[in-house]
Amino acid sequence: MTETSKTSPESQAGGPANAVPLNRTWWERNGRTTSIWAGRAALVVVFVGLWELTGGWLFDISFTSRPSAIWTRLVEWNADGTLWVNSWITLQEIIYGYLLGSFAGALLGFVLASAPTFYKVLDPFIMALYAIPKVALAPLFIVWFGIGMDMKVLLAAVTVFFLVFLNTAAGVREVDRGLIDAVRLMGGGRADIALKVVLPSSMTGMLTGLKVAIPYALIGAVIGELVASNRGLGYLISNSAATFDTAGVFATLVVLSVIAAILNFLVGLLDHRVSRWKPAEARS
Repeated sequence: MTETSKTSPESQAGGPANAVPLNRTWWERNGRTTSIWAGRAALVVVFVGLWELTGGWLFDISFTSRPSAIWTRLVEWNADGTLWVNSWITLQEIIYGYLLGSFAGALLGFVLASAPTFYKVLDPFIMALYAIPKVALAPLFIVWFGIGMDMKVLLAAVTVFFLVFLNTAAGVREVDRGLIDAVRLMGGGRADIALKVVLPSSMTGMLTGLKVAIPYALIGAVIGELVASNRGLGYLISNSAATFDTAGVFATLVVLSVIAAILNFLVGLLDHRVSRWKPAEARS
């Protein structure tokens, strides 16, 4: 009598023999992410601990300060409202500049790259403008818009614009021509090609630009405040440096880093949401 082998329901149904079981443990589902975050936390703890311990005998705290002094400065600024007032001003400049520059960059990148001949005509002029150091625009923007919030918002927007524009245009120009030809063969018009092929395919480039542009939005806003301002995080950096308050400079940089991390997290959520159609390997 021959022995019959037992087969799994997946094998009987024609499914893959090495399919991942659905009843995985918590560690199998979240172990990799947990390990990554634990490694990051350990790296921060080690770095801060070494900084605190070596300050004073290996480094001159007049130039490097200490994490404990930075924390004390943050607590003081939080108590008297300095931290929140100036952070809110800079945060508005960053968000408005980021949204304005991102919208203009994505829109123009999509439109101009969809017209290859026109894009090639404008390409050298766009690259010439992109090559201009944005800090050099600050004095000109002061003349045009004054030293109020508008100047910082526009400086941040200009800084963001080119990064989003170039990445969006690159995404549009790298669209698979075979997909475009297939839509045309099925009777699709220009609107179908633009909305159903070019736009989804160019999202990767646009989202890359949005991610890369986050720190540059901070740079644009802070540069504007460093050049001419009496409020904002850039002003706190300038004022702390002028009074040789190294702890205040580092405290402001910590706040800017937190703002950048939060904005990057929000853009990451957007990326995850619009990339759900991609295979899991492509999204990881």
